[in-house]
Amino acid sequence: MTNYQWQIREQLTANQPVISIRELLQRQWLLPNRFVHYLRSRRQVLVNSKYHPMNTEVHPGDQVMLQFRGDEFRHPGNNQYIPTSNPKLAVLYENRDLLVANKPRGQKSHPNETGETGTLMNDVAGYLHHQAYMVHRIDLQTSGAVIVAKNPVVVPILDRLISQGKIHREYLALVEGQIKGSGEWDWPIGNDLSDIRKRKVNGERSQRAQTFYQTVKSNSKYSLVDLKLGTGRTHQLRVHLEYSGHPIVGDPIYNPSSLAKMYLHGYKQQLVVPFSNQKITITAPLPDYFSQDLVKYHLE
Repeated sequence: MTNYQWQIREQLTANQPVISIRELLQRQWLLPNRFVHYLRSRRQVLVNSKYHPMNTEVHPGDQVMLQFRGDEFRHPGNNQYIPTSNPKLAVLYENRDLLVANKPRGQKSHPNETGETGTLMNDVAGYLHHQAYMVHRIDLQTSGAVIVAKNPVVVPILDRLISQGKIHREYLALVEGQIKGSGEWDWPIGNDLSDIRKRKVNGERSQRAQTFYQTVKSNSKYSLVDLKLGTGRTHQLRVHLEYSGHPIVGDPIYNPSSLAKMYLHGYKQQLVVPFSNQKITITAPLPDYFSQDLVKYHLE
């Protein structure tokens, strides 16, 4: 008997449309073609405990099982994170397939070198007692909500939901100067050839970048701004804010004259749950220093 490394069991809901197995897997569940090929050729998709051809229709209440041996996934060995013993992980949401953690400022999202420890992904691996799978990352000095997959099946599903703009990420930033009202920045972002650490508007190999902003509170010196990502370029919010003339307070790269901590926090995730397609909102509480320092900046 074949030992399957991963099995996903789902019962279709009462309002499930009658569609083919292939449509269920590709259109509704957003599984990549590679997965569907293996599920079909190896007969590893079962409906009510039996394999059926891909054009067979599914109905409300059907039990669907996906079975994976492990060789279907294109994940290199660099995601073998060394688990943290007794990690202090702030879990905001968790289900069978993923969790959302509240990353503290100053912690890396993932290791950059073999054997590196102390990152969020090490903590998640320790919390789960098995490997974790990175979906997206936030900068070292940024805090807030990060989605981590608990199995490799959902990684491409979450990637697609993010790229399609169905999973929304919102941030709060304390910035220099007064920003009024709301709007959109769509300045393209590329590499800064003068500094390998930096990105810049209209830099080398620029890509489209879209940020939506809304002022929460402001005074003549500082503003608290709500930011939504339309795209997910490296350092996007930091670059757009700096280019707008309102760099983030404490940004060590784009506002080096500021000696404060960096005040950028991913406080909200509009998450689409894989397989059920349920939409939920997850909030990450502001770090104590952030909420307390708003008083200092007269933005409480």
